[in-house]
Amino acid sequence: MLATHKAIHCAWRSTRAAIAVLVAFVCHANARADAPLNYFLHADGPAATPTMRLGWALAALAVVVALIVSVLLIGAIVRRRPPPTERDASHVEGEGGGMHWVWIGTGVSSVALFATLAYVLVTLESVASPRREPRVTIAVTAYDWWWKIDYAGVTTANEIHIPVGEPVKIELRSADVIHAFWVPRLAGKTQTIPGVVNEQWIQADRAGVYRGQCSQFCGAQHAHMAFEVIAEPRAQFDAWYAAQAQPHAANATVNAGQQLFLDRCAGCHAVRGTDANGMQAPDLTHLNSRRLIAAGVLPNTASNQLDWIQHAQRIKPDALMPSIALTAAEAAALSAYLRTLQ
Repeated sequence: MLATHKAIHCAWRSTRAAIAVLVAFVCHANARADAPLNYFLHADGPAATPTMRLGWALAALAVVVALIVSVLLIGAIVRRRPPPTERDASHVEGEGGGMHWVWIGTGVSSVALFATLAYVLVTLESVASPRREPRVTIAVTAYDWWWKIDYAGVTTANEIHIPVGEPVKIELRSADVIHAFWVPRLAGKTQTIPGVVNEQWIQADRAGVYRGQCSQFCGAQHAHMAFEVIAEPRAQFDAWYAAQAQPHAANATVNAGQQLFLDRCAGCHAVRGTDANGMQAPDLTHLNSRRLIAAGVLPNTASNQLDWIQHAQRIKPDALMPSIALTAAEAAALSAYLRTLQ
């Protein structure tokens, strides 16, 4: 009897703990609706809403199954079978009658699984392509550990601008290993695979900044491979695009800093309108138009730019960006030049 009570208590405690964890998670997610990668309760586009609903449906199904199993387990523990000496032949022969519960359970489970499969397939079909042809196509190339963003005639890094209320086609490539492009509140995950071009589409129903992240482990700085999607009205998007298409305007007052940039940085970085044509690192033509640097690691300020240049391997170990030693005069000159990259 004591063992039975312990077993019941243990089963009830496990069930109660599972329910408490689920409730706490829901409350926390709801309280942190602004969390960058919070997608269980919030979706802001037609490519994300169906998958969010699917996720909750599968979570609810898992909870129901766990509760049913727990109830059946408790029932099996509580129910006492009579000793063998008290059971006559009719009881022994009748024990096989319990099989009808097995058949009922198998039937219900099969129906639930097939219904779930159908729901999954319908959801995949609903997010496979947008309802209207995208007017904007963006090529995104994943590098260890940053994102190259190419529009027609415009190249930037780690920051994607899109017009609100319009589907945007994303062409995904990888320059090295497998990564995964993921903007939780706008769409699901799609892998970037070397030698393969995968496609995805995103759409934001309202203006805002949406955090994206590489969700496929790709190396030491996988966690620091983020990007942002900035959704804005079409007029603002067109103005941003026109500004980004402009080359860098020369400024004679920062010649020393520009020469230092060409000597130390141009092998990897590009600044359109200058002799810096590097292809292995972010295009810096309009560096100061971005909110973040180092693939989402630091806010884009003058001091953080210098900190990143001088201590890249401390901030992001194993990144291809080396830490560059600068004298005080060189740091001031280079910073002055970088501030002209508007």
